[in-house]
Amino acid sequence: MDLKIQKKIDEFFTRFKYQKYKKGEILVRADDDPPGIFYLKSGRVKEYAISKKGDELVVNMFKPISFFPMSWAINNTPNMYFFEAIIDIEVWRAPKDKVLEFIKANPDVLCDLLSRVYRGTDGMMTRMTYLMAGNAYARLITELIIHAKRFGNPLRISEKDLAASSGMTRETISREMKTLKDKGLVSFQKNTLTIKNLKELENELF
Repeated sequence: MDLKIQKKIDEFFTRFKYQKYKKGEILVRADDDPPGIFYLKSGRVKEYAISKKGDELVVNMFKPISFFPMSWAINNTPNMYFFEAIIDIEVWRAPKDKVLEFIKANPDVLCDLLSRVYRGTDGMMTRMTYLMAGNAYARLITELIIHAKRFGNPLRISEKDLAASSGMTRETISREMKTLKDKGLVSFQKNTLTIKNLKELENELF
């Protein structure tokens, strides 16, 4: 993010309520109206739904500097998701109407938000492609590439998290992860995953 845009966003949100959440705490529950727009300054937040079987289905993860839930703010879309702190986080929370006024008055902030939305959409389209046509191995690789490009390498992530975001079982993740380890493409210890060579991992998809 451009530093001038980040400074502008910081100056706006820090006028409002500052909050801390511990790992595992819920910011917003599904079917509840959010209390405002959260600006994530540190930590990570996951957005997910719960299936009829009780499985957690992760649809998005937020890192600094993000603000959410913007679909609810812009489109008045009913909130269907939980937002939960993955690790300890710091946020500011601003009223929805004030956030809308802010982005409308600042086209550079709006363009930056749109750019990040499209990057997220690209990742979701890639995921959908392999959910529809790829095998479990390709789906796992896709998840790892998406996470690495968004959050860096190495990744702090568990097999449970990968199962939730890919729609596969933990047992399937473990099996396909072993294949990646055996090929020397990744190492995975204590919920820290290191991709040895991102380009080589991408080549496994083609």
